[in-house]
Amino acid sequence: MLKFNIIIWRSAPILRLLLPFITGILLQFHFNMDWRITCFGCAFAIIILFVYAFLNTALKFSYSWLTGLSIQLLLISMGIGLGIVKQTAMDKSQIANNNDPYPSILATLQEPLIEKAKTFKALASIEMIKNDGSTRASGSALLYFQKDGIRPMLHYGSRIIIHQSFQPISNSGNPGAFDYQQYCAFQHIYYQVYLTGKGYQILSGDKKNFFDELILKMRAFVLHSLRANISHPDALGIAEALLIGYRVDLDQDLVQAYSNTGVVHIIAISGLHIAMIYGLILFFLKPFRDRKWIRWLKPMLVLIVIWGFTFIAGAAPSIMRSAVMFSFIIVGETFSKRINIYNNLAASAFLILLFNPFSLWDVGFQLSYAAVFSIVIFSKHINNWIYFSNKILKYIWQLCAVTLSAQILTLPLILFYFHQFPGLFLFTNLIAVPLSGLILYFEILLLIVSAFTSIAIQVGKATSLSIGWMNDFILRINSIPDASWQFIQVSILQTVILYFAIAGLAYWLLRKQFHALFLSLSSLLLFFMLRAADIIQKEQAQKLIVYNIPRHKAMDIMEGRNCQFIGDSILQQDGFLYNFHLKPSRILNRVRAVTQLSSINYQHRLISSSHRKVILIDSVIHPSIVDKRIKVDAIILSQNPKLNIRQLTALFDCDQFVFDASNSLWKINQWKKDCENLHLRHHSIPEQGAFVMEL
Repeated sequence: MLKFNIIIWRSAPILRLLLPFITGILLQFHFNMDWRITCFGCAFAIIILFVYAFLNTALKFSYSWLTGLSIQLLLISMGIGLGIVKQTAMDKSQIANNNDPYPSILATLQEPLIEKAKTFKALASIEMIKNDGSTRASGSALLYFQKDGIRPMLHYGSRIIIHQSFQPISNSGNPGAFDYQQYCAFQHIYYQVYLTGKGYQILSGDKKNFFDELILKMRAFVLHSLRANISHPDALGIAEALLIGYRVDLDQDLVQAYSNTGVVHIIAISGLHIAMIYGLILFFLKPFRDRKWIRWLKPMLVLIVIWGFTFIAGAAPSIMRSAVMFSFIIVGETFSKRINIYNNLAASAFLILLFNPFSLWDVGFQLSYAAVFSIVIFSKHINNWIYFSNKILKYIWQLCAVTLSAQILTLPLILFYFHQFPGLFLFTNLIAVPLSGLILYFEILLLIVSAFTSIAIQVGKATSLSIGWMNDFILRINSIPDASWQFIQVSILQTVILYFAIAGLAYWLLRKQFHALFLSLSSLLLFFMLRAADIIQKEQAQKLIVYNIPRHKAMDIMEGRNCQFIGDSILQQDGFLYNFHLKPSRILNRVRAVTQLSSINYQHRLISSSHRKVILIDSVIHPSIVDKRIKVDAIILSQNPKLNIRQLTALFDCDQFVFDASNSLWKINQWKKDCENLHLRHHSIPEQGAFVMEL
């Protein structure tokens, strides 16, 4: 067997356990298996082991693979069973099956209020539903409190009675949009409610968890120290995100710039931050390395600091992975045991998935493990490409080698999730990563001296100045034309094929195996064939998309690789609304905005192609304008026109009505009743998501 296989496979037994465990989780998620499958799998595996135990020595040697098969089957069954346990269908149905439109729901706030533009937001746990009787409930919901100038007297642990109906969390339905519903479901959050002053009642007495309260107090102390000494909003937002992963105050355009230039990992708490803190602790303990007591004090101190930082930073999968991995390394060093890095990574992933199997779908989790595996596999080989005797040049090249190696296995994920590739990532990371380390140490120093106001102010100024330099550098790089390759559309299948291509190419370079090169080239050929087929399909497409953007009129007429926008001009600007709603759809459909299309005409609110006619109505239409009923395929009502459906049916021959998100809900409900009475098809975009029609 090849040495490469021996190192990764035979010396990492936990990796061999992790893969079938993940397989079980995936099977449960995609095929919704039940307990019978789990029980049958476990029983069959136990029977195999039982039979194997009674075989003679010769047969045991011949059929030794049966033990491996049974263990694999047990782990697959374990993954399926864990997925079933973690599903919260019971939590979801307890509110959904409640027939009372205005029940009294007892909830406890699980975090302090977070101030938004128009509301205060908080996550709450549901404890009980009271109507005719009392029903104990569980699960979580998002609460949005009306912002009327007075901050509600609520905090972590506050218990309230809610008198308003909960609404299920739903997606916008826009093509290519982020699946917010699934994201919340993975955190056991299914419902949300908007509360006015009369919609809830605050109860006396709080319900708190000591550990959670301690973490929140420490988090509040960190935020207060930063806000008291860093005045610039952009610098403060980056400082909060870089130190503890608090992203509420981040400017969205600045985050987009960090993403475009390939350094968004700086403000996403990860192993980089843990490594910096670990290095700082070792630096301060270095003078005591010859003392006997340091052998036991160092691991205890490091573990306390690392895990304290992990929980204060929100315990995201990326930092949990790092904390678990560093914990294994520290414990191994304490007992003079060397731990295989692949085994270490697999063990940390196994523990995280055992606690929450839905972390498997977390983008940070995927990118984190892909980056570390990539660094472990490739950084040494890339570093050996060039030799420098100068220590400074050697350090710079080592940093470049780590950055380059991290991109190899994360590239397919970056293309799939972010639809872009930062062309200048190497240069940007070369400057931004060391500077972010300096900023992190400044922030830690700021927390230490926060009680000394005059010193804290000066450290805060130094921190703010450093962050200002970094932000200015990132923005300048982002402003360079073609610094980031945008609008890259890659499917899940193409992403998997890219990994086969990378694996084959890497194996060929490392082991000079021709069959690996053949696999890589074949995978690349298949990748480009699938990409070409998709482009050809998109070239022939003609469609209308009416987007679900609250309080806005927005639609794209798509013809081949071009699209014409109809709607509010603010949505065309390169900001949050465009990036969140329009850009994903245009990337998915491979289109770019133009002022006019060739074969689809839009004039006088009428969209006409060779096969379809669609009329847009956003104001009153007077009967005198039309002398007979006009045949159209769809009518789109926008911006609350003072019309009813019967008036429109007298003017137009149409059985498909679309109500976009710029209309009021009460108006849409009125139109829906009219359509139901007249047996007409209708589509409410705020309730049913975006409307798509082939033209």
